Amino acid sequence: MQDRDLLEGETREVGRRVREQIARRRISRQALADMAKISLSTLEKALSGGRPFTLATTIRLEEALGVTLRPVAPLPPAPSHDLAPETMGAYARAAVRWIEGRYLTLRPSFGSPGDIFAYVTTIRWIDEAGHLGFAESQRMDARFEQAGHVSMPNLSGHIYLVTNVAGQHRMAILGRPTIEGALYGVLTTLQVGTGSQLVPVACPIALAKLSGEADPVIGRIAPGAAEHRDYRERLDVATQGDFVRFYR
Repeated sequence: MQDRDLLEGETREVGRRVREQIARRRISRQALADMAKISLSTLEKALSGGRPFTLATTIRLEEALGVTLRPVAPLPPAPSHDLAPETMGAYARAAVRWIEGRYLTLRPSFGSPGDIFAYVTTIRWIDEAGHLGFAESQRMDARFEQAGHVSMPNLSGHIYLVTNVAGQHRMAILGRPTIEGALYGVLTTLQVGTGSQLVPVACPIALAKLSGEADPVIGRIAPGAAEHRDYRERLDVATQGDFVRFYR
């Protein structure tokens, strides 16, 4: 069978089904890569949208998981959409190209006070959906990686990264970009509490645009680490620059 890249719509559906299987089986991405005899890098890039799934990779994943990942019927090519829905701000594709790219994402660590949690967020236009989407990658807790849509209403000028899974929302509200293209705001999400309880939490968040093939230090950055001071200064801009306020 000749190998080929899956279509964008097929890749998104395969990625969704793979993430679902990982969550259901409570296995790591490394374990799945080993089972399918593919590299972890190949799996990570395909799941984050950095590259399409190939037919050969998909077949190996299907054999490893024992399930069908490809849509039963080929997905018809979707017409190109250059205007986002009104519910997301009705922004035109040409007007939001500046925001597309990879971002170093920083927020406080929920489990270790003083530490900073660093990962990558990619924002890009999704042709078949007709709006901007985002996807997190390279998180230490990969099973909690988020992906969703981007709203940019003219009314407030703010940017909303929204995840909606079966009615459960997680959202980052970001202010207008700085001259360097950095985005600062607040993240609202859920944290695992006692037992199976989930507790609402909020914290400042910073997104610094990455150039080219930049490979930032990611993970949980503790005080004393070489990058901690720089990351802390970047994150502090969110509150010190009046991009977000906290009241109690």
